Amino acid sequence: MTINMTDLRQIFRERQYKLTSQRQIILQSFVDHPDQHLSAEDVYGIVRQLSPEIGLATVYRTLELLSDLDILQKMDFGDGRHRYEVNETGTAHHHHHLICLACGEVREFDDDLLETLETAVARKSKFDIIDHQLKFYGYCQECRAKRED
Repeated sequence: MTINMTDLRQIFRERQYKLTSQRQIILQSFVDHPDQHLSAEDVYGIVRQLSPEIGLATVYRTLELLSDLDILQKMDFGDGRHRYEVNETGTAHHHHHLICLACGEVREFDDDLLETLETAVARKSKFDIIDHQLKFYGYCQECRAKRED
């Protein structure tokens, strides 16, 4: 799913929130960096170039609002910073994350191997599962090669 500003404007209208110029600039950073998992500091660095008057506190507040509205998904990769990406809950396919413990790189991978497990757990527990996240921690190919030297 590719999100664009038109979609985001519609979400704000439906939920009766104002899409201020600051919120729009912050959202645009996610539209412009679709394959990245941005922290508040990353977003601040991006938006500062376009609109220097936007402060870090505004970025934090806006990211929390966007997370509360389920527009962004807030994730913890164990590095002490929350990361955000556009929430694609409307998709039937989940993506998961590979996190390098050495360099901190986060890669996505798509696989439906958990779908069968999720269905079995839901059936057995009589629990309505609406989402899941899977994170693998290890070493990317480049860091693994450095460790072997």
